[in-house]
Amino acid sequence: MKKNKRVAALLTELSMNPNKIYPSKYFCSKFDIAKSSLSEDIRVADEIAREMGRGHIETIPGVGGGIKLRPGISLEDAEALQNDLCSKLSDPTRILGGGFLYTSDIMFDSHTVRDMALIFAHHFRDVQADYIATVETKGIPLAEMTSLMLNIPMVVVRREPKYSEGSTVSINYFSGSYERIQKMSISKRAVKNGSSAIIIDDFMRGGGSLKGLTEILSEFNIDVKGAGVAMASREPEKKKISSYFPIIYLEDIDEEERVIKASPNPLKNWYDEEDPQ
Repeated sequence: MKKNKRVAALLTELSMNPNKIYPSKYFCSKFDIAKSSLSEDIRVADEIAREMGRGHIETIPGVGGGIKLRPGISLEDAEALQNDLCSKLSDPTRILGGGFLYTSDIMFDSHTVRDMALIFAHHFRDVQADYIATVETKGIPLAEMTSLMLNIPMVVVRREPKYSEGSTVSINYFSGSYERIQKMSISKRAVKNGSSAIIIDDFMRGGGSLKGLTEILSEFNIDVKGAGVAMASREPEKKKISSYFPIIYLEDIDEEERVIKASPNPLKNWYDEEDPQ
């Protein structure tokens, strides 16, 4: 296989399995090349990934080392996605009443979800976690894509226990969005005691669902390392959780005037000069 084809094949496999560590000998055997040739291929592939704004290839030294693609998204592409989301949300026909918006077309669009997941993968790139956790339903595609990008398993917390889940743990929590007590449950087989998780969800208003997720995970002594949401409402100002990372903010919904205002979360602070992207 010629060098250009090897580089293309290398990038394809790494991109299909982001954050998966491949031993160097795997590609040496696959391409039937020496380690020195592979090193040069990796250098070229890394340059391409960086120039395209889709992350970088990391070389891990040692016996258990190898190479992996750490996915990311350029600041320009991330800001373009934010602006596109804000534009789509400004459509007054999305207003459903009671301060709710129709967002299913956004949260189930595979390309949009992929790019949002890349932003989360970039933001949480140095967070060591064992799970991506979400609560059904609209947050599942985003959480699943984020789990793929970070190469860690996903856990779905149910609104109601399912027989197919086996033994479950359930809690009651107060939902600020619906202003009532709701229930969520998780299978005892879904997580390991004493592990850690990153919470990913589609929307947050008061933070009741995310607080509920944190509480149900704490039943297994799971440490929540961070939380990411696609959209966060500015109101109420005081949330039930203290730390979260939104992609965009929902500033205001004026039902009478049929006006929706949304703004991007400034990302420049997360793209500093030392960023490998």
